[in-house]
Amino acid sequence: MKAAFFDTTGTPDVIRVGDFPTPKPKEGEVLVRVTAASINPIDTYIRSGAAPMPLPKPAITGTDFAGVVEAVGPGVARFKPGDRVWGSNQGLLGRQGTCAEFVCVEEKWAYSTPDGTSDEQVACGALVGITAHLGLFHRANLTKGETVFVNGGTGGVGSMVVQMAKATGARVVCTVGSDEKAKLARDLGADWVVNYKTEDVAARVKEATAGLGINVWYETLPPGEFDKTIELMAARGRIVVMAGRAARPVLPNGPFYVKGLSLVGFAMFNMTAAEQQVCAADIGRWMKTGKLKTLVGARFSLAETAKAHELQEVNTLRKAGTLAGKIVIVPT
Repeated sequence: MKAAFFDTTGTPDVIRVGDFPTPKPKEGEVLVRVTAASINPIDTYIRSGAAPMPLPKPAITGTDFAGVVEAVGPGVARFKPGDRVWGSNQGLLGRQGTCAEFVCVEEKWAYSTPDGTSDEQVACGALVGITAHLGLFHRANLTKGETVFVNGGTGGVGSMVVQMAKATGARVVCTVGSDEKAKLARDLGADWVVNYKTEDVAARVKEATAGLGINVWYETLPPGEFDKTIELMAARGRIVVMAGRAARPVLPNGPFYVKGLSLVGFAMFNMTAAEQQVCAADIGRWMKTGKLKTLVGARFSLAETAKAHELQEVNTLRKAGTLAGKIVIVPT
């Protein structure tokens, strides 16, 4: 099969595309013919060495996938050849990645693709959707009627947070960096959209909440300090962090505990398969009913995987602003 892989960590040009042994499903695994994969920031961190991971050598890049079950290993009960599936959690913790014509996946990390939903949509919504769901519901226990704030309402995770919060009956305030992205955020369902480049974010949040504050603050960016965040929180609010490995934010202890706030964090790949299956069930249901969609910002062939990494990297690390949505890799 053809695959995009690297022998050593480094810049995007360490990625090679060429022949690779087609895997065979072991006990509890399904062999998936990949029809769509997507690139996430974590893929670039793993490839660069910024997020050290146990990896096979050589290592195929890519975390997310969608496709068709080609074969199943012994003990597989939920899937059969011909089933459409999607998932994430590949390309890390010793597992081979998804930027290839085929990938072997443990049954517990694969989910049924809803009828009427494209492989591109579920592949692009995999990691970001599961991450958004874990933060909102597993960690922050969001409930109907609460108000959610998310930095970057049109980003990969941010766009999922907006839609999932709305599907649950919450109100959503989000930030964007342009008028074009503001329109996109409103189309996704955001109730209040703040252009952080031209507006006073704190003043707009206070206006949006009538001074009552935010119940769940979903921080998709590396936090620098929590003073402004805590000032804008409602009593017993929850702040979710899931980015910024090197961040050392200042936390004003007094206002934090007086308001009865909680600060919760998580990394998706440390959450159990059972916990993530709960997320996948909701994602599939919402996609099938049209309440959840993924934004596709760029498409690349398998041969262009290194270019896809470059695009992701300049937007994640250098804030180029040239990507709105997810990057799709089409293996065939």
